[in-house]
Amino acid sequence: MRVIVTGAAGFIGSNLVKGLNARGITDIIAVDNLTRGDKFHNLVDLQISDYLDKTVFFEQFASGHFGKVEAVFHEGACSDTMEHDGRYMLDNNYRSSKTLLDAAQQQGVRLLYASSAATYGGSTTFREEPSFERPLNVYGYSKLLFDQVVRRVLPHATAQIAGFRYFNVYGPREQHKGRMASVAFHHVNQYRAAGQVKLFGDYNGYGPGLQERDFVWVDDVVAVNLWFFDHPGKSGIFNLGSGRAQPFNDVAHTVVNTLRALRGQPPLPLAELVDAGEIAYIPFPEALVGKYQCHTQADLSRLRAVGCTHHFATVEEGTAAYVRALAALG
Repeated sequence: MRVIVTGAAGFIGSNLVKGLNARGITDIIAVDNLTRGDKFHNLVDLQISDYLDKTVFFEQFASGHFGKVEAVFHEGACSDTMEHDGRYMLDNNYRSSKTLLDAAQQQGVRLLYASSAATYGGSTTFREEPSFERPLNVYGYSKLLFDQVVRRVLPHATAQIAGFRYFNVYGPREQHKGRMASVAFHHVNQYRAAGQVKLFGDYNGYGPGLQERDFVWVDDVVAVNLWFFDHPGKSGIFNLGSGRAQPFNDVAHTVVNTLRALRGQPPLPLAELVDAGEIAYIPFPEALVGKYQCHTQADLSRLRAVGCTHHFATVEEGTAAYVRALAALG
């Protein structure tokens, strides 16, 4: 069985390759852009059959160069929400995806792709409906524009199309993402460097560290992708989060106590960690006022309605596993 993974050296892409390998699938064509050469580390321990740069992939796929392909997991995109070059963002995230969709439909190849919760932007309801889609940046718009195309194609699709609106994904193989890496990743580095994790203080009616997100463990993201891979008759656009909002305090609390445990120290309640200075609150940045979401939570109704009953890890479960994985790397 041959599959293609775009963005294969990236965070979610490499975890998908790992998940496919665990099933014995190794005929995987990995597509990415290794201008950032350090991303190769995400592929070193994985089995693939070929690697192509994204600049040549789309044309070759459209020509049928790869023969019989079961499915494409399309994870390749610019995910930097601070990128303001709209021309680049739409060409990279929208136009390339549209080209891939057209070719996949012509060849009857299934397409499972990464959308984003950024499509909701300023909304307070996170349900896969146009009335709630209000992107706040060009990244979110690039993802929404492709979702809109998919909606038009779905009624007469020749093969499965499943899009996943990822919420705040965290886990191994994200070290190359810099400022766009997860909160958990940055908390681990902060604590290792200074013995302290910093969180935002009061803002918009939320107390210190109580702004909340739908944090989703990357293994859960892989599991849902593979569930759809196993169910080729299921198509649509779906939220992919845990379905629960948890405060940043929960992430910091778990990170610190897991690192303390690895040092042989006992866990402490949040209040005691704050009193000890191991968790600290900083004034909310003026630059983010009016541009910051204080709450996200995936509505999983549509995911559940198609039969996906996957159980998602809590922040405490996933973050503790992640911290231990990072510690094992040294």
